Amino acid sequence: MVKLDFSKGNGLIPAIVQDYKTGKVLMLAYINEEAWKKSLETGETHFWSRSRNELWHKGGTSGNVQKIKAIYVDCDNDTVLFQVEQIGGAACHTGYDTCFYRRIKEDGTIEIVGKKIFDPEEVYKK
Repeated sequence: MVKLDFSKGNGLIPAIVQDYKTGKVLMLAYINEEAWKKSLETGETHFWSRSRNELWHKGGTSGNVQKIKAIYVDCDNDTVLFQVEQIGGAACHTGYDTCFYRRIKEDGTIEIVGKKIFDPEEVYKK
């Protein structure tokens, strides 16, 4: 098994998440060793929440889990790429299909280009 280098990022490395069918980038998050092991063990993505300072199972609350189809590791063993099947169609906690749902136009304004799948206030009951 590959030995990831968690030392460079103070125990965290970036994890890019991509739709395995379309190639669309869904999100970027961070993993620590625990999240890495849990992802391998369960076949679903787990990350380290920097804001909550805790392990996070993607879709654990919303039901929009990510089933891992393939994993790639970069040449330095300090970044992973998860290719996933996105269950429920939404990867972003704001309800969009991808976290990259906004495009900056030439004039500097933002255009919404993603598809809103769910209302986060309904799903997360905030």
